[in-house]
Amino acid sequence: MDGSGPMSDIVISSRIRLARNVAGFLFFPHADKEQQRELLDFIRGKVMETELKNDLWYVNMEETAPLERLVLVERHLISQRLVDREGPCGVALSHDESLSVMINEEDHIRMQVLASGLQLEETYDHSNRIDNLLEKKMDYSFSPKYGYLTACPTNVGTGLRVSVMLHLPALKIIGQIEKVFRAAKEMHLAVRGLYGEGTEPIGDFYQLSNQTTLGKTETQIIEELTSQAIGPIVEYERRARDKLLKDRAIALEDKIFRAIGVLANARMISSEEAIYLLSFVRLGIHLERVTDIDLKTVNELFMLTQPGHLQNLYKRDLAENERDEVRAEFIRNKLL
Repeated sequence: MDGSGPMSDIVISSRIRLARNVAGFLFFPHADKEQQRELLDFIRGKVMETELKNDLWYVNMEETAPLERLVLVERHLISQRLVDREGPCGVALSHDESLSVMINEEDHIRMQVLASGLQLEETYDHSNRIDNLLEKKMDYSFSPKYGYLTACPTNVGTGLRVSVMLHLPALKIIGQIEKVFRAAKEMHLAVRGLYGEGTEPIGDFYQLSNQTTLGKTETQIIEELTSQAIGPIVEYERRARDKLLKDRAIALEDKIFRAIGVLANARMISSEEAIYLLSFVRLGIHLERVTDIDLKTVNELFMLTQPGHLQNLYKRDLAENERDEVRAEFIRNKLL
């Protein structure tokens, strides 16, 4: 979210996720609680034996409060599936939050690496190094014919899920967003919302990722996603922004400054509305229409006004209407 990476005006982040299972242990949901705990202790021990151990902290999900779990989901460090898991599970996190290794999610191991902007190759290199470190400590379930074996057939092969978070407000405004994503789906790419699988797009943020991993190498998957989808979509969004500036500049500025007006004066605001309005402010910053609000402030507001972060900030559980009130107050104080 720091906006420092390549193409970060449109590409918010890059993520590489690898699914792995340990040979000799049952896949979910066939493993009982005792076997799951044995697996958790085994993997956690092996992870903490690697050279990464001094850069990692471990979270036992069974002992983690619901609010703390929600914060981890909002920071994209764990999945909702891990939150919903009943039984032994946990996650090892790097101190800079670029790496998380989920244990006992859908697969025995789900490791992910995050980076700002479009950095898929660099992110994959990082995840590959970590994968190699772990593979030295344990045997993965692997088929010479099919590749890495996973709980879901769509992950069999490389076990690789490549995804990018895109901010595409201009394409939405000019009515071209559905056409773009119909083309993406024809290329067998998944289009999801801010929090991945099962979520709807809000604030013009979209996650785009590969759906299958079998029959292709990791390099092929990354190159195809970048050249056939990400590159063209980024170019379409930039053209759409140029078109808005040329043909509908006043209307665009009106949307941007109305958004700022509401954010700076509202007494109650929902999380969804805040993200929607901040999306316009972010667009205004990149189009140099907004000069008195910096990108760092907007990015902080995207994160800190989400329900879990907001309650964590105020150190107490808040009812929905209370959250809407303190969210509005928090935003006003940041903008004024």
